[in-house]
Amino acid sequence: MKKHNPYLQAAIFEVVDNQMEGGDPPETKETFDRLLGEGFSKEDAKKLIGQAICVEIYCIGKYKKEFNRERYLKNLRNLPREPQE
Repeated sequence: MKKHNPYLQAAIFEVVDNQMEGGDPPETKETFDRLLGEGFSKEDAKKLIGQAICVEIYCIGKYKKEFNRERYLKNLRNLPREPQE
């Protein structure tokens, strides 16, 4: 398994938490609740949502584009529907 950067993970989790607490976008909390209901742990749900956030961060940095809300929401909708064992 690949090692991860705990500082980067903490920063991404903070973004997830801020989106859920602020309700912006509301789909972040809806996705989190859906993932929990489908059997994902809280940590795994945040990791999955973090993947969608990382796509946006990458595109902002690499292509100098603004946050693409539609792509972000599409990526949230496309997250797995059940945990892989």
